[in-house]
Amino acid sequence: MITNSHEQEEDVTLDTTLRPQKLSEYVGQHKIRKNLQMFMDAAKKRNEPIEHVLLYGPAGLGKTTLAHIIANEMGVNIRVTSGPAIERVGDLGSILTNLQDGDVLFIDEIHRLNKLIEEVLYPAMEDYKLDVIIGKGPSARTLQLDLPKFTLIGATTRLGSISNPLRNRFGAIHKLEFYDDSEMKQIIHRSGKILGVELDESGASEIARSSRKTPRVGNRMIKRVRDFAQINEHNTIDSAVARKALEMMEIDELGLEPTDRCILETIIKKFNGGPVGIQTIAAATSEEVETIEDVYEPFLIQLGFLTRTPRGRMVTEHGYKHLGYPVPEEKQKKLI
Repeated sequence: MITNSHEQEEDVTLDTTLRPQKLSEYVGQHKIRKNLQMFMDAAKKRNEPIEHVLLYGPAGLGKTTLAHIIANEMGVNIRVTSGPAIERVGDLGSILTNLQDGDVLFIDEIHRLNKLIEEVLYPAMEDYKLDVIIGKGPSARTLQLDLPKFTLIGATTRLGSISNPLRNRFGAIHKLEFYDDSEMKQIIHRSGKILGVELDESGASEIARSSRKTPRVGNRMIKRVRDFAQINEHNTIDSAVARKALEMMEIDELGLEPTDRCILETIIKKFNGGPVGIQTIAAATSEEVETIEDVYEPFLIQLGFLTRTPRGRMVTEHGYKHLGYPVPEEKQKKLI
Protein backbone atom coordinates (compact mmCIF):
# COMPACT_ATOMS: atom_id res chain seq x y z
CA MET A 1 0.00 0.00 0.00
CA ILE A 2 1.48 3.32 -1.14
CA THR A 3 0.10 5.31 1.80
CA ASN A 4 1.21 2.93 4.57
CA SER A 5 2.30 5.17 7.46
CA HIS A 6 5.11 2.87 8.58
CA GLU A 7 8.52 2.58 6.96
CA GLN A 8 8.71 -0.46 4.72
CA GLU A 9 11.77 -2.65 4.10
CA GLU A 10 12.38 -0.93 0.77
CA ASP A 11 12.26 2.48 2.48
CA VAL A 12 14.99 1.42 4.89
CA THR A 13 17.08 -0.04 2.04
CA LEU A 14 16.99 3.18 0.03
CA ASP A 15 17.20 5.56 3.01
CA THR A 16 20.94 5.92 2.65
CA THR A 17 20.54 7.21 -0.90
CA LEU A 18 17.20 9.07 -0.97
CA ARG A 19 17.39 10.61 2.51
CA PRO A 20 19.11 14.05 2.55
CA GLN A 21 22.22 14.14 4.73
CA LYS A 22 22.47 17.91 5.22
CA LEU A 23 20.01 20.67 6.04
CA SER A 24 20.92 22.42 2.76
CA GLU A 25 19.70 19.34 0.82
CA TYR A 26 16.39 19.17 2.69
CA VAL A 27 13.44 20.49 0.66
CA GLY A 28 10.56 22.39 2.27
CA GLN A 29 9.76 23.11 5.95
CA HIS A 30 11.56 26.48 5.62
CA LYS A 31 10.77 27.84 9.09
CA ILE A 32 11.88 24.63 10.81
CA ARG A 33 15.11 24.54 8.80
CA LYS A 34 15.87 28.16 9.65
CA ASN A 35 15.20 27.63 13.36
CA LEU A 36 17.18 24.39 13.52
CA GLN A 37 20.16 25.99 11.73
CA MET A 38 20.28 28.81 14.29
CA PHE A 39 19.72 26.32 17.12
CA MET A 40 22.65 24.12 16.00
CA ASP A 41 25.01 27.00 15.17
CA ALA A 42 24.50 28.50 18.64
CA ALA A 43 25.10 25.13 20.32
CA LYS A 44 28.32 24.64 18.31
CA LYS A 45 29.58 28.08 19.37
CA ARG A 46 29.00 27.18 23.02
CA ASN A 47 30.49 23.73 22.39
CA GLU A 48 27.38 22.13 23.89
CA PRO A 49 24.90 19.52 22.67
CA ILE A 50 21.63 21.01 21.42
CA GLU A 51 18.53 20.94 23.61
CA HIS A 52 15.96 18.16 23.29
CA VAL A 53 13.78 18.44 20.17
CA LEU A 54 10.21 17.24 19.57
CA LEU A 55 9.00 16.87 15.97
CA TYR A 56 5.33 16.22 15.24
CA GLY A 57 3.06 15.97 12.22
CA PRO A 58 1.51 13.37 9.90
CA ALA A 59 3.50 10.27 8.93
CA GLY A 60 6.04 10.45 6.11
CA LEU A 61 6.84 14.18 6.21
CA GLY A 62 10.50 13.83 7.24
CA LYS A 63 10.72 13.66 11.05
CA THR A 64 13.21 10.76 10.99
CA THR A 65 15.19 12.45 8.20
CA LEU A 66 15.49 15.66 10.24
CA ALA A 67 16.73 13.68 13.26
CA HIS A 68 19.51 12.11 11.14
CA ILE A 69 20.38 15.52 9.65
CA ILE A 70 20.70 17.08 13.13
CA ALA A 71 23.10 14.29 14.17
CA ASN A 72 25.13 14.69 10.94
CA GLU A 73 25.32 18.49 11.22
CA MET A 74 26.38 18.26 14.88
CA GLY A 75 28.97 15.57 14.02
CA VAL A 76 27.65 13.04 16.54
CA ASN A 77 26.24 9.52 16.51
CA ILE A 78 22.53 8.76 16.47
CA ARG A 79 20.79 5.87 18.21
CA VAL A 80 17.36 5.06 16.79
CA THR A 81 14.53 3.34 18.65
CA SER A 82 10.75 3.65 19.07
CA GLY A 83 8.32 4.06 21.95
CA PRO A 84 6.82 0.53 21.75
CA ALA A 85 10.31 -1.05 21.53
CA ILE A 86 11.30 0.25 25.00
CA GLU A 87 9.34 -2.22 27.12
CA ARG A 88 11.26 -2.08 30.42
CA VAL A 89 13.18 0.52 32.40
CA GLY A 90 16.26 -1.65 31.93
CA ASP A 91 15.95 -1.26 28.13
CA LEU A 92 16.04 2.51 28.45
CA GLY A 93 18.91 2.35 30.96
CA SER A 94 20.95 0.20 28.58
CA ILE A 95 20.42 2.64 25.71
CA LEU A 96 21.20 5.77 27.76
CA THR A 97 24.36 4.43 29.42
CA ASN A 98 25.81 3.43 26.03
CA LEU A 99 25.56 6.96 24.61
CA GLN A 100 28.51 9.36 24.35
CA ASP A 101 28.52 13.11 25.16
CA GLY A 102 26.53 14.98 22.52
CA ASP A 103 24.99 11.84 20.96
CA VAL A 104 21.42 11.92 19.67
CA LEU A 105 18.80 9.45 20.90
CA PHE A 106 15.90 9.38 18.44
CA ILE A 107 12.63 7.91 19.74
CA ASP A 108 9.98 7.46 17.06
CA GLU A 109 6.32 7.19 18.15
CA ILE A 110 7.32 8.71 21.48
CA HIS A 111 3.65 9.09 22.42
CA ARG A 112 3.54 5.29 22.89
CA LEU A 113 6.16 5.24 25.66
CA ASN A 114 5.20 3.34 28.80
CA LYS A 115 4.32 5.76 31.65
CA LEU A 116 6.87 4.13 34.00
CA ILE A 117 9.59 4.67 31.41
CA GLU A 118 8.48 8.29 31.01
CA GLU A 119 9.04 8.84 34.74
CA VAL A 120 12.62 7.56 34.43
CA LEU A 121 13.16 9.74 31.37
CA TYR A 122 12.39 13.02 33.20
CA PRO A 123 15.58 13.21 35.34
CA ALA A 124 17.58 11.80 32.41
CA MET A 125 16.44 14.69 30.18
CA GLU A 126 16.76 17.43 32.81
CA ASP A 127 19.73 16.47 34.97
CA TYR A 128 21.37 13.67 32.96
CA LYS A 129 20.81 11.30 35.87
CA LEU A 130 19.40 7.77 35.81
CA ASP A 131 17.71 6.49 38.97
CA VAL A 132 18.02 2.71 39.33
CA ILE A 133 16.20 0.79 42.07
CA ILE A 134 18.21 -2.15 43.40
CA GLY A 135 16.48 -4.89 45.35
CA LYS A 136 12.85 -5.25 46.44
CA GLY A 137 10.77 -4.49 49.48
CA PRO A 138 12.21 -2.82 52.62
CA SER A 139 15.81 -3.49 51.54
CA ALA A 140 15.39 -1.73 48.18
CA ARG A 141 17.63 1.27 47.57
CA THR A 142 18.05 3.82 44.82
CA LEU A 143 21.28 4.19 42.88
CA GLN A 144 21.81 7.32 40.80
CA LEU A 145 23.99 7.01 37.69
CA ASP A 146 25.50 9.93 35.79
CA LEU A 147 24.61 9.99 32.10
CA PRO A 148 26.41 11.63 29.17
CA LYS A 149 24.96 14.95 27.98
CA PHE A 150 22.82 13.55 25.17
CA THR A 151 20.10 15.09 23.00
CA LEU A 152 16.70 13.41 22.83
CA ILE A 153 14.77 13.87 19.58
CA GLY A 154 11.20 12.62 19.78
CA ALA A 155 8.85 12.14 16.83
CA THR A 156 5.10 11.70 17.01
CA THR A 157 2.00 11.86 14.86
CA ARG A 158 -0.08 12.64 17.97
CA LEU A 159 1.16 15.58 20.00
CA GLY A 160 -1.95 15.52 22.19
CA SER A 161 -1.15 11.98 23.35
CA ILE A 162 2.14 13.11 24.94
CA SER A 163 1.84 13.99 28.63
CA ASN A 164 2.45 17.61 29.65
CA PRO A 165 5.47 16.80 31.89
CA LEU A 166 7.24 15.09 28.97
CA ARG A 167 6.29 17.74 26.42
CA ASN A 168 7.51 20.54 28.68
CA ARG A 169 11.00 19.04 28.89
CA PHE A 170 11.70 19.62 25.19
CA GLY A 171 13.60 22.80 24.39
CA ALA A 172 12.23 23.02 20.84
CA ILE A 173 8.92 21.75 19.46
CA HIS A 174 8.34 21.87 15.70
CA LYS A 175 5.34 20.92 13.59
CA LEU A 176 5.98 19.53 10.09
CA GLU A 177 3.43 20.65 7.49
CA PHE A 178 2.30 18.99 4.28
CA TYR A 179 4.41 19.93 1.23
CA ASP A 180 3.11 21.95 -1.71
CA ASP A 181 3.31 20.71 -5.31
CA SER A 182 6.46 22.69 -6.19
CA GLU A 183 8.33 21.25 -3.18
CA MET A 184 7.12 17.74 -4.00
CA LYS A 185 8.32 18.25 -7.59
CA GLN A 186 11.82 19.12 -6.33
CA ILE A 187 11.83 15.99 -4.15
CA ILE A 188 10.65 13.79 -7.05
CA HIS A 189 13.35 15.24 -9.36
CA ARG A 190 16.05 14.65 -6.73
CA SER A 191 14.91 11.07 -6.05
CA GLY A 192 14.65 10.39 -9.80
CA LYS A 193 18.27 11.46 -10.34
CA ILE A 194 19.49 9.28 -7.47
CA LEU A 195 17.53 6.28 -8.80
CA GLY A 196 18.76 6.88 -12.36
CA VAL A 197 15.28 7.57 -13.73
CA GLU A 198 14.81 9.68 -16.88
CA LEU A 199 12.09 12.06 -15.77
CA ASP A 200 10.80 15.08 -17.68
CA GLU A 201 8.99 18.10 -16.18
CA SER A 202 5.49 16.83 -16.96
CA GLY A 203 6.24 13.39 -15.48
CA ALA A 204 7.64 14.92 -12.28
CA SER A 205 4.59 17.20 -12.00
CA GLU A 206 2.17 14.29 -12.45
CA ILE A 207 3.86 12.21 -9.73
CA ALA A 208 4.22 15.22 -7.41
CA ARG A 209 0.52 16.09 -7.77
CA SER A 210 -0.47 12.52 -6.83
CA SER A 211 1.98 12.16 -3.92
CA ARG A 212 -0.45 13.24 -1.16
CA LYS A 213 1.89 16.15 -0.32
CA THR A 214 4.09 13.56 1.44
CA PRO A 215 7.74 12.76 0.51
CA ARG A 216 7.58 9.12 1.67
CA VAL A 217 4.59 8.50 -0.59
CA GLY A 218 6.27 10.35 -3.47
CA ASN A 219 9.43 8.25 -3.18
CA ARG A 220 7.40 5.03 -3.20
CA MET A 221 5.45 6.24 -6.23
CA ILE A 222 8.50 7.06 -8.31
CA LYS A 223 9.83 3.55 -7.67
CA ARG A 224 6.56 2.00 -8.86
CA VAL A 225 6.40 4.30 -11.90
CA ARG A 226 10.02 3.37 -12.69
CA ASP A 227 9.03 -0.33 -12.64
CA PHE A 228 6.12 0.35 -15.01
CA ALA A 229 8.36 2.33 -17.39
CA GLN A 230 11.04 -0.37 -17.48
CA ILE A 231 8.60 -3.22 -18.11
CA ASN A 232 6.88 -1.27 -20.90
CA GLU A 233 10.21 -0.05 -22.33
CA HIS A 234 9.61 3.68 -21.87
CA ASN A 235 12.96 5.45 -21.81
CA THR A 236 11.58 8.69 -20.38
CA ILE A 237 8.81 9.12 -17.85
CA ASP A 238 6.45 11.86 -19.04
CA SER A 239 2.98 12.74 -17.77
CA ALA A 240 1.28 10.09 -19.95
CA VAL A 241 3.55 7.28 -18.69
CA ALA A 242 3.23 8.44 -15.08
CA ARG A 243 -0.57 8.67 -15.32
CA LYS A 244 -0.85 5.15 -16.81
CA ALA A 245 1.34 3.75 -14.02
CA LEU A 246 -0.67 5.55 -11.33
CA GLU A 247 -3.97 4.41 -12.86
CA MET A 248 -2.72 0.82 -12.59
CA MET A 249 -2.29 1.47 -8.87
CA GLU A 250 -5.79 3.06 -8.79
CA ILE A 251 -4.39 6.43 -7.75
CA ASP A 252 -6.16 9.46 -9.18
CA GLU A 253 -4.75 12.85 -10.17
CA LEU A 254 -5.04 14.22 -6.61
CA GLY A 255 -3.45 11.17 -4.98
CA LEU A 256 -6.65 9.51 -3.73
CA GLU A 257 -6.47 5.74 -3.66
CA PRO A 258 -9.26 3.13 -3.20
CA THR A 259 -9.39 3.44 0.61
CA ASP A 260 -9.79 7.24 0.45
CA ARG A 261 -12.65 6.89 -2.01
CA CYS A 262 -14.16 4.06 0.06
CA ILE A 263 -14.22 6.27 3.18
CA LEU A 264 -15.85 9.18 1.33
CA GLU A 265 -18.35 6.98 -0.53
CA THR A 266 -19.29 5.14 2.67
CA ILE A 267 -20.14 8.44 4.38
CA ILE A 268 -22.09 9.64 1.32
CA LYS A 269 -24.02 6.43 0.53
CA LYS A 270 -24.60 4.92 3.97
CA PHE A 271 -24.76 7.99 6.19
CA ASN A 272 -26.12 10.68 3.84
CA GLY A 273 -22.82 12.52 3.83
CA GLY A 274 -22.58 12.70 7.63
CA PRO A 275 -22.15 13.75 10.32
CA VAL A 276 -21.01 10.29 11.42
CA GLY A 277 -18.61 9.14 14.17
CA ILE A 278 -15.12 7.81 13.44
CA GLN A 279 -15.89 4.48 15.13
CA THR A 280 -18.85 3.97 12.81
CA ILE A 281 -16.77 4.84 9.73
CA ALA A 282 -14.08 2.36 10.84
CA ALA A 283 -16.67 -0.41 11.31
CA ALA A 284 -18.33 0.31 7.95
CA THR A 285 -15.05 0.37 6.00
CA SER A 286 -13.28 -2.45 7.93
CA GLU A 287 -10.37 -0.10 8.69
CA GLU A 288 -8.83 0.62 12.09
CA VAL A 289 -9.70 3.93 13.74
CA GLU A 290 -5.99 4.80 14.14
CA THR A 291 -5.32 4.11 10.45
CA ILE A 292 -8.16 6.40 9.36
CA GLU A 293 -7.13 9.16 11.80
CA ASP A 294 -3.38 9.01 11.11
CA VAL A 295 -3.16 8.07 7.42
CA TYR A 296 -6.29 8.97 5.47
CA GLU A 297 -8.18 11.67 7.36
CA PRO A 298 -5.42 14.36 7.52
CA PHE A 299 -5.01 14.29 3.74
CA LEU A 300 -8.76 14.32 3.03
CA ILE A 301 -9.17 17.29 5.39
CA GLN A 302 -6.19 19.01 3.77
CA LEU A 303 -7.87 18.64 0.36
CA GLY A 304 -11.11 20.00 1.78
CA PHE A 305 -13.05 16.79 1.03
CA LEU A 306 -13.80 15.95 4.66
CA THR A 307 -14.57 18.09 7.69
CA ARG A 308 -14.79 17.41 11.41
CA THR A 309 -17.78 18.68 13.36
CA PRO A 310 -18.76 18.21 17.03
CA ARG A 311 -21.23 15.54 15.85
CA GLY A 312 -18.83 13.65 13.57
CA ARG A 313 -17.26 13.63 10.10
CA MET A 314 -18.96 15.15 7.05
CA VAL A 315 -18.13 15.03 3.35
CA THR A 316 -17.86 18.55 1.91
CA GLU A 317 -19.23 19.87 -1.36
CA HIS A 318 -15.75 19.48 -2.90
CA GLY A 319 -15.72 15.82 -1.86
CA TYR A 320 -19.09 15.19 -3.51
CA LYS A 321 -18.00 16.88 -6.74
CA HIS A 322 -14.65 15.09 -6.96
CA LEU A 323 -16.36 11.70 -6.70
CA GLY A 324 -19.05 12.75 -9.17
CA TYR A 325 -21.99 12.74 -6.76
CA PRO A 326 -24.64 15.50 -6.80
CA VAL A 327 -24.66 17.60 -3.64
CA PRO A 328 -28.10 17.36 -1.94
CA GLU A 329 -29.73 20.73 -1.22
CA GLU A 330 -30.07 19.99 2.51
CA LYS A 331 -26.38 19.03 2.58
CA GLN A 332 -25.38 22.40 1.15
CA LYS A 333 -27.39 24.11 3.91
CA LYS A 334 -25.68 21.95 6.58
CA LEU A 335 -22.21 22.73 5.21
CA ILE A 336 -23.01 26.45 5.25
